[in-house]
Amino acid sequence: MLWIKAFHIVFVASWFAGLFYLPRIFVNLAMVPADSHAERERLLLMARKLYRFTSLLMIPALGLGLWLWIGYWGSNTGGWMHAKLFLVLLAVGYHHMCRALLRRFEQFANQRSHLWFRVFNEVPVILLIAVVVLVVVKPF
Repeated sequence: MLWIKAFHIVFVASWFAGLFYLPRIFVNLAMVPADSHAERERLLLMARKLYRFTSLLMIPALGLGLWLWIGYWGSNTGGWMHAKLFLVLLAVGYHHMCRALLRRFEQFANQRSHLWFRVFNEVPVILLIAVVVLVVVKPF
């Protein structure tokens, strides 16, 4: 079970690295002048590739997490596990929201400012901190 846990941590960290950086690309995309087509296309290419790679990292992170959760099945884990699972669902939702935002950029339909994306960029940091505290401290 320790091998599963170790690889789960590696894939979660890698997935979140992508979630930290993808919205940063969105910040830059939101700041691109309308006449700068080459810069826009370069950033869109980076965002597409990062999203695909991050999606591939999310799959084993969730799969290994499910394996660990099944290992906890029947044991009294307390409320921290429910809270952690809720935060994981929020992280998956955030991941998919990044795809929707990327599509808006691709369709020239983005309505959000670079400031909004700067705040949006902080969400996965808060999620990761909360998950780590729940798993390590098990406050309830």
